[in-house]
Amino acid sequence: MKQLILLILISTISLSAKSITLSNDDLRIIKSSTKEKAITIRLIKYLELKKKIKDFRLLKKLSHVNAFYNKILPINDATKYKVDDHWATPKEFLINGKGDCEDYAIAKYFTLLETGIPKEKLFLSVVKVRGEASYHMILLYIENKKAMPLVLDNLSFKVVPFDIRKKLEPQFIFNEKAAYILKNKKIHKKVKINWGKVDKWSLLLNRVYKKNE
Repeated sequence: MKQLILLILISTISLSAKSITLSNDDLRIIKSSTKEKAITIRLIKYLELKKKIKDFRLLKKLSHVNAFYNKILPINDATKYKVDDHWATPKEFLINGKGDCEDYAIAKYFTLLETGIPKEKLFLSVVKVRGEASYHMILLYIENKKAMPLVLDNLSFKVVPFDIRKKLEPQFIFNEKAAYILKNKKIHKKVKINWGKVDKWSLLLNRVYKKNE
């Protein structure tokens, strides 16, 4: 009963559209899950995290958010969703309790927005990991166009400048405002991303902001 009350409180808290709020359908799914307790604890810790770090200094705030999500177990999309590439919303990620690199980066992006980090300073970044065949996604904090980005990565609990991560080779970065390519791991010039048949970023933003998914 206590768990259900806590979930209802989470679902009725008046927060901005990007915050995680639970619908009645979400509550039914959680209540019917064999992992109800684990989901409840994860959602409560998410709320506690936001409250705790609200007034932290920048690096400490980035590090806490990075560490919080990196404790969630990784799983590839083919195993979890039976598709090659699925971008989960933060709520979906927290309820499922598993995800792959873009799910970590997306959840960190929205959580940091909620704690006061400006949108223009956070970028999702597609990178190549030297020696690996597939692409990888991380989150970058960029103070200004001349600054070296700070890296939040599910492969590391340390938030460090991008130039220290020698094996990461950036392809492009993007947020809700713009997209850029980097040179020497710093912002170089604005670009328009060709997403192909499906613009997964626009679809994800619609799911978060308009559909509360």
